[in-house]
Amino acid sequence: MTALDTGIASKTEDNHTTSADKDADIAVAGPILLTVIVLVAAWAASFVMWGVPGLYIPAVAMVPVMMAVLIWISRG
Repeated sequence: MTALDTGIASKTEDNHTTSADKDADIAVAGPILLTVIVLVAAWAASFVMWGVPGLYIPAVAMVPVMMAVLIWISRG
């Protein structure tokens, strides 16, 4: 085996990724996305069960929460 062969072999071994090498942002985004999907599904289920009040009452209830989020974002 020549020096060229060992150099090529070491480069090809570096391309393998393990589960520990994954991006941390992807690990954070998964639970957040799952939470959003579950909340939207619950909102849709409330609309199916109770009609129009099931659609607008959760939206009205989220107004103070969104106001707090906007204030939190604006403060930096």
